[in-house]
Amino acid sequence: MRKRILGIAAMAAASVVILTSCSGGGSGEDPGGDVDYSADATGTLKAWGFENADDVGTSRMDHAAEQLSDVEIDLDATAFDAQKFTTRIASGDVPDVVQMDRRYVTTYAAQGLIMPLDACFEAQDVSPRDHWYPFVVDDVTYDDEIWAVPQFYQPPAIIVNKTVLDEAGVTPDQIDTSDPEGLIDAIGKIYQESGGVPSRLGFDPVPTGQSGLWILGMGGQLNDADGAPTLDDPSNIAGIEILKQITDAQGGFAAVKSFTDSFDTFGDNNQYVAGQVGAQVNAQWYPNVLGPYADQIDIEAVPFRDANGDPFSVASGTSFVIPVGAENPAAACAWMINLTSDDAWMAAGEARATTLTQNGGLNTGLFTGSPASDQAIRDQFVVETGNAGFDQVISTFYEVVDYGQSFGSSPAGQEIQNELNNAVTAALLGDKTPEQALADAQGAAMRAYENATAG
Repeated sequence: MRKRILGIAAMAAASVVILTSCSGGGSGEDPGGDVDYSADATGTLKAWGFENADDVGTSRMDHAAEQLSDVEIDLDATAFDAQKFTTRIASGDVPDVVQMDRRYVTTYAAQGLIMPLDACFEAQDVSPRDHWYPFVVDDVTYDDEIWAVPQFYQPPAIIVNKTVLDEAGVTPDQIDTSDPEGLIDAIGKIYQESGGVPSRLGFDPVPTGQSGLWILGMGGQLNDADGAPTLDDPSNIAGIEILKQITDAQGGFAAVKSFTDSFDTFGDNNQYVAGQVGAQVNAQWYPNVLGPYADQIDIEAVPFRDANGDPFSVASGTSFVIPVGAENPAAACAWMINLTSDDAWMAAGEARATTLTQNGGLNTGLFTGSPASDQAIRDQFVVETGNAGFDQVISTFYEVVDYGQSFGSSPAGQEIQNELNNAVTAALLGDKTPEQALADAQGAAMRAYENATAG
C-alpha cells in the first residue's frame, strides 16, 4: 500500500529514456484512423494492468462480460510498467487494452504509441464531456483528441482531528489554506515537539505527494496549452512559499518528513488515533481507512481553498488506452465503454455496499469520474453512518468534487510531476531558492518534453 497520502508513482529515469526513444511519429498522425469501432465486438481481447482488482473492479468486469458475450477476455493481472509497455509494443506483443495512470497517457499519445478514441466514443454513442467530469477528460486530451477512457476521480480535502483541535483551542474553519497568516497561527497553537523533534503536527500539507495541488491552488500552472512545461513560471512560487511557511513553523521540512514517514497510516495507531496531526490533506479514499476507528476518533473535513478562498481540487486517477498494433480494437472500445458505463458503476456501488455491510464498514461513497454515476451511487448506497463527523467528511468530499481542475495534459506529464517534487523538496530543505529549484526543474522537464515530441 502507499505509505504517503495520495503519493503519485514516480517514473524511473530509465523509463524516461525508453519512453523518449520510442517516438512513433508524434502528434499530427492518426494511428487509429482506419479502425472500425462500430464492428461487432467478438473474438479474444487481451487486457493488461488490472492488478489486484477489488470488488469495484471485478463487479464492473463481470458487468462488461455480460454485455459482450461474444468476447473472450484474456486478462493479464500484473501491474502496468512503463518499461514493459514500450518493450511489449516494440516486440509486437501488444495488448488490446491497457490500464494506466492518466499522467502517462499524453506521453504515449505524442509518441504515436496509443490510438485516439474520438471515433470509439462516437461508435459507442458516448459524449465524453457529458459522461465524465470535463477536467477528467482534460487529463487525457492532447492535440484536440481524446486518447483514453478515464476512470476514478478521488478529490483531496483536509481531514481535521477535532480532538486535537479542541485541545489547542482551534476551530476547523481556521485550517484555511487561502489565509496563510491565520493558518500559521493555528498551526502554532497545535504543534508540539520534544527536543526539537515534532510529536504533533498542526497541519500536514503532504508537500511532495500533493505538490501539484498546492502549486495549482495558489495560482500556478504546470504546462501550457500545448503541453510544454511551465515549471519556472513565477506564478508557481506562491505554492512553494506557503509550503515552506507551513513546514518551517513545524521544525522544518526534514523534521516534518521524518515524522510523517513514521505514521502508521493504515494501521491501528494511525496519525488520527495517535493524535499526531491536527489536520492533513487526504484523498477521498482515506476515510475508508479511518472507518474502523470511528469510535476512537472525532474528525471533520474542510475543503482545500485556493488563493481566492474558493474550494479547489485536482483530478487524478487511472484510464484505459488502446495501444497501436492492438489486434481487436473494436472489442477493446466496447469493453472500455462498458467498464465505465453508469450501469457498470451501479453494479460496483452495489458490490461495495454489500462488502461493507458484511464487514461492518462505513460507506464513504465511490468517486468514479462520472458525475451521474457518483450521484446515483450516493443516492442509493451512501446512507448516514450514525457518526456525525464521518457524515460531515463524506459530504465535504462530495461537495469539493465539483471544483476540480486537471493537472494539465503534457507529453512530459510524469516527468513534470517528478521534477516538481524535486523542486519542492530542494526549496523546502533550503538547498535552493524556489526560483532556482523551479528553473532547474523546468530544464529537466523541457528536455523530456522535447524528446517526447521529437520526430
